[in-house]
Amino acid sequence: MAGHYEAPIRKPLVTGDKSYHDVTLDIVAPVEGRANKQWWIVFSIAAVAFLWGIGCIIYTISTGIGTWGLNKTVGWAWDITNFVWWVGIGHAGTLISAVLLLFRQKWRMAINRSAEAMTIFSVVQAGLFPLIHMGRPWLGYWVVPIPNQFGSLWVNFNSPLLWDVFAISTYLSVSLVFWWTCLLPDFAMVRDRAIKPFQKRIYSILSFGWSGRAKEWQRFEEVSLVLAGLATPLVLSVHTIVSFDFATSVIPGWHTTIFPPYFVAGAIFSGFAMVNTLLIIMRKVCNMEDYITVQHIELMNIVIMITGSIVGVAYITELFIAWYSGVEYEQYAFLNRATGPYWWAYWAMMTCNVFSPQFMWFKKLRRSIMFSFVISIVVNIGMWFERFVIIVTSLHRDYLPSSWTMFSPTFIDIGIFIGTIGFFFVLFLLYSRTFPVIAQAEVKTIMKSSGEFFKKSREANDGVDVIPAKPTNTVFNGFDDNTSAKAAAPKKAEEIDMEANKENLSALLGTIGTFDSVTQQADDLKKINGIGPVMEKTLNQIGIYTFAQVSKMTENEYNLLDSITGSFPGRAQRDDWAGQAKKLIS
Repeated sequence: MAGHYEAPIRKPLVTGDKSYHDVTLDIVAPVEGRANKQWWIVFSIAAVAFLWGIGCIIYTISTGIGTWGLNKTVGWAWDITNFVWWVGIGHAGTLISAVLLLFRQKWRMAINRSAEAMTIFSVVQAGLFPLIHMGRPWLGYWVVPIPNQFGSLWVNFNSPLLWDVFAISTYLSVSLVFWWTCLLPDFAMVRDRAIKPFQKRIYSILSFGWSGRAKEWQRFEEVSLVLAGLATPLVLSVHTIVSFDFATSVIPGWHTTIFPPYFVAGAIFSGFAMVNTLLIIMRKVCNMEDYITVQHIELMNIVIMITGSIVGVAYITELFIAWYSGVEYEQYAFLNRATGPYWWAYWAMMTCNVFSPQFMWFKKLRRSIMFSFVISIVVNIGMWFERFVIIVTSLHRDYLPSSWTMFSPTFIDIGIFIGTIGFFFVLFLLYSRTFPVIAQAEVKTIMKSSGEFFKKSREANDGVDVIPAKPTNTVFNGFDDNTSAKAAAPKKAEEIDMEANKENLSALLGTIGTFDSVTQQADDLKKINGIGPVMEKTLNQIGIYTFAQVSKMTENEYNLLDSITGSFPGRAQRDDWAGQAKKLIS
């Protein structure tokens, strides 16, 4: 009965010999354990950038918009470029999750949570720029059609800028509900595992009383599909409305009907690239290599290649229509982009957005993690230049030569933009330490069809599923009698670097005591819940052989053990190995 499973030619989406319990432990580890060194490095860099941006924003608000590089001709420049760039990145997140859910794509499971979080945090950054651009952000509520102290002051519903307010706020609301709904089972999982009362209380509130009953799962599926169906057209409509900021004007280079689909394609293009950037960082700082696999990165790269080609066609179409129209102003606008004072920005845009994604035709390159990371950053740089080219090069050469001028950003402009990038990564990294970054319940649904262990066991047993007879907390160690030797090969314990951990080993064994093979007899540590054959070998390698040693562990010894083994931080304390060992001794 293996007909409904994936063909062997398909690569697994969950690598490693993972059991269902392993999935839970791996995904909850960043939330329950301590942050590793890589997380702290990235967070520190992001926090410095964020603080710099905060300083620039305070200086702008206290001094005035004159601190920016704007002038009478280029009234829109750096801030609107950044606004459209952030909106574009944000739109792809929910689209990725919603469309892949509607099309039942299994590779969605590992990336949807990060993509949805990216949407929320990106839209937050985008919303900052129009607010700051007002000059008096404390009057930002004037854009909302509510009664105010002036009575006659009312919003202009004919303005595309007001359409932005409604479209983006609606999109943010739907995306937030979609993201939160999908988090409920994972919040409940963290709640049920929590040891500290405060942590249990917080996650109880966040999980909205989720109990995992069949009726709740049914409603969960229904609501997810409805929200996905709402979010998909919203993605298309929101960036279409953003393009109307430009398309409804009469400025050469803006007044064109290609802008709505062109902006949507560009938003998906830049959004997929940012998701790829975040996934590559996430798999490293949260130790998620077995769930965010090279296969996921390759599939994302294929989408980047396709959407990059669509954006390239849009560029060529713009040039052709400008020539075919016979309108000299339109022709000059595009000639000026390519050969004028801002030629470097135009060709940077073309190189990053059109030429760089074409490297993804080569399988070796699109399966390279480092190359994918570089290309994802290059694409987002290129999409920023695209918005800069559209806005600045169309404005700095007006109909009247007397109003021609150049735009140069000030250090305040640059600082605010860098600050929003830092703010984005600060939010994302904090999210990765408090929320499960992968939907563990959804990943478990694809284990039998796309888990590496199950795929190998079916191949070794002619399509018959092999279920481990004695699953432990780390790997599958017991198998049915018909399991082949190849499928049943136990996972080897990782070698501990004794020299690098010499100080921690000395401190640990100095507290719990050492084992004397002459006078003492080793205990079966596997009797402790949470210790399997692999972990037992690791503990033996460290020098821990008896229940007596384990029973002496306190929080300090647990932390030392985590730093030495580097696997499943906090597990020993959560499972209370010391308490179990004391009971076994008595």
